[in-house]
Amino acid sequence: MVGMSILQPVVALAAWTMVMWFWLYGTRIPALSAAKVDPDDLVHDPTKNLDSILPPQVMWKAHNYNHLHEAPTVFYAVAITLAIIGAGDGLNLQIAWAYVALRVIHSIIQSTVNKVNLRFLVFALSSFCLMFLVARAAMALF
Repeated sequence: MVGMSILQPVVALAAWTMVMWFWLYGTRIPALSAAKVDPDDLVHDPTKNLDSILPPQVMWKAHNYNHLHEAPTVFYAVAITLAIIGAGDGLNLQIAWAYVALRVIHSIIQSTVNKVNLRFLVFALSSFCLMFLVARAAMALF
């Protein structure tokens, strides 16, 4: 199947998102228990939220998990488009893997030390990879 190799980084990033899900709940559930938080209280009081209750180091994982459902959705769409049109190998594949690697690095930074300048640099680099893939798909289709 010509051009389908780009689906490998698609699945890899989806799998990484599931890793972050486990890391998120592996830290959140014990933190909720330690803080004696009743989740139902959060639903009934709009002034309460987990960001103000749980330690930042716990919330960083949740924030990153949410981030993995933002820009990567464009990656999934463009990568699948490139696969469908048979342009998901070669340079496009290499850039797709670079995007995935940068998103994993971004996750690790945000979930551990959360240095904003470093995190932004990695995010910007991943965004340039994504822009490149979108441009390549547009050139191939139009």
